[in-house]
Amino acid sequence: MSLTTKPRLFARSSWAEAQRVAEALRTETVGGALLLAAAVAALVWANSPWHTAYAGLRDTTFGPHALHLDLTVGQWAADGLLALFFFVAGLELKREFLVGELRDPARAALPVAAALCGVAVPALVYAGSVTVLGAGGDALRGWAVPTATDIAFALAVLAVIGTHLPSALRSFLLTLAVVDDLVAITIIAIFYTDSLDLPALGLALVPLAAFAWLVQRRVARWWLLVPLAAATWALVHASGIHATVAGVLLGLVVPVRPRARVPERLSTLPRDLDVAERFEHRLRPLSAGVAVPVFAFFAAGVRVVGGGLGATATDAAAIGVVLALVVGKLVGVLGGTWAFARFTRAELDEDLAWWDVVGLALLAGIGFTVSLLVGELAFGAGSPRDEHVKLAVLVGSLVSACLATVVLRARNRVYRRLAELETRDDDGDGIPDCYQAAPDVEPTSRG
Repeated sequence: MSLTTKPRLFARSSWAEAQRVAEALRTETVGGALLLAAAVAALVWANSPWHTAYAGLRDTTFGPHALHLDLTVGQWAADGLLALFFFVAGLELKREFLVGELRDPARAALPVAAALCGVAVPALVYAGSVTVLGAGGDALRGWAVPTATDIAFALAVLAVIGTHLPSALRSFLLTLAVVDDLVAITIIAIFYTDSLDLPALGLALVPLAAFAWLVQRRVARWWLLVPLAAATWALVHASGIHATVAGVLLGLVVPVRPRARVPERLSTLPRDLDVAERFEHRLRPLSAGVAVPVFAFFAAGVRVVGGGLGATATDAAAIGVVLALVVGKLVGVLGGTWAFARFTRAELDEDLAWWDVVGLALLAGIGFTVSLLVGELAFGAGSPRDEHVKLAVLVGSLVSACLATVVLRARNRVYRRLAELETRDDDGDGIPDCYQAAPDVEPTSRG
């Protein structure tokens, strides 16, 4: 696409960027299907006659007490397995800021603006809702529950409805989720740390520095790095900061470099892949396919029968979460994108319409993994209000998914045409013709 006098929103990216996004989205889509299956299995078991067995398994405690690691199975899933998820998120964050979509301030401005508005507006909707409903104090601790978009869940919805969403919109959604994760990580570290053990936190810097020293020298031997990562995680956990923050810190110290191409088969990695790329290729499937679904299985098992649904419907915090996910995310992401367009006098790409942005904003209302985690931190795992908030996250995400399905399916004929254009390769060189026709320098303010 040629440059125009006005900046374009959601213009097509380069071929290398499109490959990278496609690779990440394939893994996340499969992970999203497993995530949905795990959540459904947990709900069925928790509401079956054998629900006490589910609760007993989730609440079984193991681990060394001397190291403050005598945790329940559910806590090990939230604090331990999710650290792997946040490690991959840290890698993705660093790649986006150094060599990806966020390296150019002009190009990063749109997804960052949309993401920040998509965090702030739901928080305000939640706070306003619980205040109007007469709740306060403890209920207000859940203001951050609806902040982050669950990209795996959203992509699973796209796969189920069979939409051919253009690469530029998928890239925008992925970048939006990355910024969401960054904000959510910051919120967890700052607002959900009740006590801080500075000596333990200081000691955590020792294995973290050793880990950084090794990976900066391209040393990727697991028997050296895994013990250092485990020590960093344990000391951060002992410091009072949520242990998943250790995963982010470990991911951020890994060096990244621009990649020329993405391998067609993940099982055959080129020898010139950098340390970050090797970690990402090997750990992203483990994170999306194991860590997040296991966490979802132990976090999503809420009681709906026996009065659980009725109690949730009268809880101001639960009502606030549903409104924040469905209405707050829509207004925040759509409003942030519209305001950015007005401020910069940018126009949507000629093939797209504002209804496409509405569909993406509704998809952003699908909050699951991080929302469930923040709910546990805000109200205490297993508490009545935490159970209500979990159910509210499921309901709000389901409503957002259904509304997004209606909007995006109505535009699927346009998406199908764009998908055919983005895969057409008349000269048979392996690169779609539309990417060869586009210049290397894209218009500013691209999503």
